[in-house]
Amino acid sequence: MQMDFDSIKEKTIRFVKDTLAGAEAGHDWFHIERVYKTALSINEKEGGDLLIVTLAALLHDIADSKFNNGNEEIGPEIAGEFMKSIGLDDHIILHVQQIIRNLSYKASLGKIDFFSKELDIVQDADRLDAIGAIGIARAFTYGGYKNRVLYDPEIQPDLNMSKEAYKNSATPTINHFYEKLLRLKELMKTGAGKKLAEQRHEFMLIYLEQFYKEWEGVN
Repeated sequence: MQMDFDSIKEKTIRFVKDTLAGAEAGHDWFHIERVYKTALSINEKEGGDLLIVTLAALLHDIADSKFNNGNEEIGPEIAGEFMKSIGLDDHIILHVQQIIRNLSYKASLGKIDFFSKELDIVQDADRLDAIGAIGIARAFTYGGYKNRVLYDPEIQPDLNMSKEAYKNSATPTINHFYEKLLRLKELMKTGAGKKLAEQRHEFMLIYLEQFYKEWEGVN
């Protein structure tokens, strides 16, 4: 007999917290928690399947490919093994795995052949955590983790990267704003996501304006 929603949620939260203990700070439990809360908020307006949204939001970064030698299947595999271990139905497991496979920005640079309301909801929630004040903090946290320079005026952003080029990119963190973060507002799928993205996008523009002033020593 399948357990109730609250038990599934609590077991999943415990699994994610244990698995991500010690993770890079931009992709840790607190990132998952923010995405989960945002996904629930969007779901209230969009009416997706609550169990699918909950599981996908909590498990979406259980094994991010960027920390696993680019392996894009390890996340869906680990998530699938966990969901199977707690007795979830196959159709639930497969749906959540497909969301994890197709959620990331780099996935959108390749061929997408899976679509669902729940994917849109969790994807918007994840993208919202990549922009605004939190997004800026996460960008520089990851840049520091990879020992990337903050900014180099001689290195221009590449606005036409393929999926493989994006995966292997090591450009300055400021370039990442133009190569991804400032594009996310226009990629939001849900009405709620689009509305939330507006203010966060504007905050990034204000930040960049101030960054360049300080870089040039302008008072």
